[in-house]
Amino acid sequence: MDKKLEKLKSDYQNIPIPDNLDFIVANAISRSNVRKFPFKSVIGLAASAIFILSINSSPTFAKTLSDVPIVGTLVDVLTFTEYTVDEKTYQAHLKVPAVSNLKNKDLENSLNQKYLNENKQLYDTFTKEMDEMKKENGGHLGIDSGYEVKTDTDNILSIGRYVVNTVGSSSTTMTYDTIDKKKEILLTLPLLFKDETYINLISENIKEQMKEQMKHDENKLYWFRDEGDETTIGLFDKISSKQNFYINKDNQLVISFDKYEVAPGAMGIIEFIIPSDILSDALVSNHYIK
Repeated sequence: MDKKLEKLKSDYQNIPIPDNLDFIVANAISRSNVRKFPFKSVIGLAASAIFILSINSSPTFAKTLSDVPIVGTLVDVLTFTEYTVDEKTYQAHLKVPAVSNLKNKDLENSLNQKYLNENKQLYDTFTKEMDEMKKENGGHLGIDSGYEVKTDTDNILSIGRYVVNTVGSSSTTMTYDTIDKKKEILLTLPLLFKDETYINLISENIKEQMKEQMKHDENKLYWFRDEGDETTIGLFDKISSKQNFYINKDNQLVISFDKYEVAPGAMGIIEFIIPSDILSDALVSNHYIK
């Protein structure tokens, strides 16, 4: 990879995520009089230059892109870069996704900056902890991050990003972005529903599913607040408006919980598919959830 590409990539990696990401998303959702976010030109040019030069100058990079499946006909998801540490007792494998071909460049750039910044932070934290451990008596440290396309339909693209930390026991977190591929907007729970009544509807259904699963499978255990419980400490009670979710290929809402969040770690990432019929009256429309 030549020095020019390295500089472009370095410049791009040093672009901070704007604090007002929600402002960008809100603008993307607006149907009229959209006000453009002011920092688009430099970021867009840098990102474009990096991808074009990388493909033209590096056969390995081009091969990496060719191995990534195309997502739909309009929006692509590919691996932008990877951070790796491969030592005897220290292992880091961080894979950074990038979304391309969105006409809404404010949204595209915001997502890609977020993904890059997330992994840079993970890498910086890992190397700092590794250096500190080496100064002491050493130890074991590991981290993996990556992504998977959870849903790819004509209308919806849902990208899941996972992080697995291994220090003693492992912990796993998962976050999602769900995009309307035609309107090119980032979907949120509040955007899908008329008001906050969905919070109780979804929460109560999740508790019912937990009870049913525990009744039929003795190996399953969930931590949730039931009637008569005086405390909510360590127990699931209600989802939040920022709850992890995605929309699956069957147009159903899927609520996700991280490892250890509502169940023992052995159960891993927990997902609950919410029946669409219980949500129908609370939805703004059935365009996404049916």
